Amino acid sequence: MPVPWFLLSLALGRSPMVVSLERLVGLQDAARCSPGLSCHLWDGDVLCLPGSIVSASGPVLVPTRLRTELVLRCYQETDCDLCVRVVVHLAVHGHWEEHEDEGESAGAVGLELEEFRNASLQAQVVLSFQAYPTARCVLLEVQVPAVLVQPGQSVGSVVFDCFEAALGAEVRIWSYTQPRYQKELNLTQQLPDCRGLEVRDTIQSCWALPWLNVSADGDDVCLVLDVSEEQHFGLLLYWNQVQGPIKPRWHRNLTGPQTITLNHTDLVPCLCIQVWPLEPDAVRTNFCPFREDPRAHQNLWHQARLRLLSPQSWQLDAPCSLPAEVVLCWQALGSGPCQPLVPPLPRENVTVNAQEFPLLKVHPNLCVQVNSGEKLQLQECLWAESLGSFKDDMLLVETRGPHDNRSLCALEPSGCTPLPSRASTRAARLGQQLLQDLHSGQCLQLWDDDLGALWACPMDKYIHKRWALGWLACLLFAAMLFFLLLLKKDHVKAAASGRSALLLHSADGAGFERLVGALASALCRLPLRVAVDLWSRRELSAQGPLAWFHAQRRQTLQEGGVVVLLFSPGAVALCHEWLQDGAPAPGAHCPHDAFAASLSCVLPDFLQGRAHGRYIGACFDGLLHPDAVPALFRAVPVFSLPSQLPDFLGALQGPGASSPGLLGKRAEQVSRALQPALDNCFLSLGSPREGRGTGHGAEDRT
Repeated sequence: MPVPWFLLSLALGRSPMVVSLERLVGLQDAARCSPGLSCHLWDGDVLCLPGSIVSASGPVLVPTRLRTELVLRCYQETDCDLCVRVVVHLAVHGHWEEHEDEGESAGAVGLELEEFRNASLQAQVVLSFQAYPTARCVLLEVQVPAVLVQPGQSVGSVVFDCFEAALGAEVRIWSYTQPRYQKELNLTQQLPDCRGLEVRDTIQSCWALPWLNVSADGDDVCLVLDVSEEQHFGLLLYWNQVQGPIKPRWHRNLTGPQTITLNHTDLVPCLCIQVWPLEPDAVRTNFCPFREDPRAHQNLWHQARLRLLSPQSWQLDAPCSLPAEVVLCWQALGSGPCQPLVPPLPRENVTVNAQEFPLLKVHPNLCVQVNSGEKLQLQECLWAESLGSFKDDMLLVETRGPHDNRSLCALEPSGCTPLPSRASTRAARLGQQLLQDLHSGQCLQLWDDDLGALWACPMDKYIHKRWALGWLACLLFAAMLFFLLLLKKDHVKAAASGRSALLLHSADGAGFERLVGALASALCRLPLRVAVDLWSRRELSAQGPLAWFHAQRRQTLQEGGVVVLLFSPGAVALCHEWLQDGAPAPGAHCPHDAFAASLSCVLPDFLQGRAHGRYIGACFDGLLHPDAVPALFRAVPVFSLPSQLPDFLGALQGPGASSPGLLGKRAEQVSRALQPALDNCFLSLGSPREGRGTGHGAEDRT
């Protein structure tokens, strides 16, 4: 009997029951105020432009609290729509300007009091309403007599009727004034759906709405739609984003009844369901049942990724918005946790967007930590990938207080050791030298502001100083031993080190990429050093395919290696485009296709006769015949794999590298590793197996 990891048994639109709702008759919006206030609703909607916050020279009316009520806007007795009434509470901020002239006459004071009694405060209050796919903004003019104005006191409220919204929708409401004197108020609310008792009887679109239950048992999540066999309806699974439009994940037009199974690993908190009957102007009901599910939150963090955008900025990518706290930390060389740099650096509260820390310089030991609550969820040392491995540097933390008070400490696993100090830690023993390095400019300043600064001081020289003579002797001995080994074992060493090979292929689909990966992995088990774009996607994204190919080609040829052109139908098509037009068709290859990017410098080598000894070609049995390779590229040997594996490996390793018997054994190993991937490639392409070489063609040749 399977054990459920969570039990939903939820009905679509699980929201509080709507027992009885007030009914509004007519289509016109309206506004009304509490006693003592006067208000007016502008005709038509206005632009939603909050603008920047400005300062007020005197008392002003500002919204202090938002409240909503659900009502029904009815056209007939049983023809109503759900509507959101908004109540805005107002208060006075600021004071009247006081006159300091004590010589004013009594008549002037009396006149001023009379003007004050007749004066009033006026505010233009904007209500902004969003509920996918609707967005509206209305403007309310509110006035309050000056005699009722008490700074900091509430003056009453204004009521707006009303914003129409779809059943089950999530609505967001903002309120601010024009001009804006403070941060806008906001409110988010989940509306009930057709399960409300009175709503179902008065809204006609609810009568034929598909009903949906969500339940789970084991690893399967079931969406069960209780719909008659004749009824047609639409079902949409989407990610509900805080910012931007929804992201559709799966959409089908179905006929009931239906049971749809989801894998529990696909569940995230913002995964929502939308259903509607396939009828004109049908109500679409939304349901987000996984918001509070712990497994969905766990899946969300498993899918979240940190990536570097520029030397000082990064981005947190995830399907849903992630309220989190982000800090920089320092990862010392060796073991030990990454120590958060708080203080002196501030914490950053983020969702899913790009962030930038105010760093002067980046360092491989600087890492990014993402915390949710008190739990560390992600940690990535982004700069270590571009700057190299961790360094044995000491981080000095300078703290600045009032009256120009400064203190300096060195960050160690045991804490921040003050400098100078008599403690027995590593930083305390080298305290004077570290201070001298800091003052002489040998430390790298990573961050600086009014609160403090961070410095990275190299420690290599202190580690090496004590053992300099011993290391020198060891190095001399090792150099002599190495020289002797070179004299006696030169041939064996050359064979063991292997030759470099750069594999270039066109992106012909996932099955072909797995086939190329299997070939590269099998060649790595031989004395060969293999480079292929499949293993360098991060470098390709950072450098671009053309720059990556130039660097790999230069290194391979400088080491006496060989560039292998793996021809496929896609690669042949790209070659023909270059040979006919001089450039590939726009969008003809993916952004990571190193083969397409490399043709601009591979073709000149062939056209000018420089390809012999530097390039070889290959194709796979049954996928492409060697005669299909353009004639220009057949100036170098082109081998069909796996049937010609011994000759192919001989060309890769160079003359005299291995005996024919050893080549045969290696070809047999490569063929066994290659054959399953070749079979899977044919299955994924749906291609016939005619014309293919046998699975152990390499063995037949040996």
